[in-house]
Amino acid sequence: MAQVDILLGLQWGDEGKGKIVDFLAPKYDVVARFQGGPNAGHTLEFDGHKHVLHQIPSGIFHEGILNVIGNGVVLDPKVFQEEIEKLKPFNLDLKKHLVLSNKAQMIVPTHRILDQAYEQAKGDKKIGSTLRGIGPTYQDKVARRGLRIGDVDEPDFDKRYEEIKNYHLRILEHYDFEFDITKDEEIFFNAIETIRSFDILSTEYLINQAITDNKAVLAEGAQGSMLDIDFGSYPFVTSSNTISAGACNGLGVAPRWIGEVFGIFKAYCTRVGSGPFPTELQGEDGEELRKKGNEFGATTGRPRRCGWLDLPALKYSCMLNGVTKLFMMKADVLADLDEVKVCYGYEMEGKTTDELPLYLEGTDWELMFKAFKGWGATKANSFDALPSLLLEYIAYIEEQVKAPIEIVSLGPNRVETVLKEAFTA
Repeated sequence: MAQVDILLGLQWGDEGKGKIVDFLAPKYDVVARFQGGPNAGHTLEFDGHKHVLHQIPSGIFHEGILNVIGNGVVLDPKVFQEEIEKLKPFNLDLKKHLVLSNKAQMIVPTHRILDQAYEQAKGDKKIGSTLRGIGPTYQDKVARRGLRIGDVDEPDFDKRYEEIKNYHLRILEHYDFEFDITKDEEIFFNAIETIRSFDILSTEYLINQAITDNKAVLAEGAQGSMLDIDFGSYPFVTSSNTISAGACNGLGVAPRWIGEVFGIFKAYCTRVGSGPFPTELQGEDGEELRKKGNEFGATTGRPRRCGWLDLPALKYSCMLNGVTKLFMMKADVLADLDEVKVCYGYEMEGKTTDELPLYLEGTDWELMFKAFKGWGATKANSFDALPSLLLEYIAYIEEQVKAPIEIVSLGPNRVETVLKEAFTA
């Protein structure tokens, strides 16, 4: 039988997962999203076009690949319809190549309003939510009152919708927050018809049958490991399990079928919104890195906070995920810098450690850095052709995290990707 490979981010999201899924997709028969929702923004660039996918898996541009929105995803019908509309000019057979889990939770208009009201009420303690309704939807899922995508085919769907909407409206009475959902509801119910036009299935059967039939499956994660609800920088995290274990729950796959775990990370670090960021660069240095890397959120457009690579955090993510292969993104962004730094440990009370504390901020510590020289031009079509200074940087990271770097990305386009000769998916 075939195994399910997992591809996920190892930092605070925005690592470049969309590009790599698109790049690897031809090696797979099925690409399946297993968690998150429209808070994700997976960017793909090829043939002169830039695409940003929020809920649709990143294998959608390849003929013959089945794309699955899994049960662990929270799906916004409005955003889904918008994505479908944006893909129409490319003449993709979406009805053939995209299926939805009937167990995926549904984001309704009042979920987004609740998200905004909750965030506003936090004042200066905001967590940096994307305001897409993700948290409130997962809350309703756990509280066992949420709507599921399969409910759209039930005869009492409208009644179910009214019940959850009215529940939300009662909560909103306690918040000083003005809103009008009239237009949003009109768009929502129009989008529900689009949802109904797709195959809505018990996709756990579909994926497990694919495994039995020896078909290759790639599980696509969203956000990043440091935003995991259990192991991320809590409470500044997302509402789902972003680590590899989440793929089993989010797709209905037993752990025995997990094969490779591909971990994606940037050659430096970024973060959107609030939360701790030990290696963050402030002032002009941070702004220079932001400009060089064009670091603005694909979903929100917000400027990303930028800083040096944090190896203790990267090692932690590799451990949690059982990473078998590493993919390093945006190596080109650091090429022209005079000096590139890497944090390899923290010093606390005179002791050195590379373990993450319970709280990443408010701790009396010193960061320990190793410096490298920028590597200059990065145009290469093989690993051996990469600049020697970049290879030195790669070798240091591999030695520290005890995992091989098999892909290096040198730009946003599909073709700006270098693989080790020995790499196989």
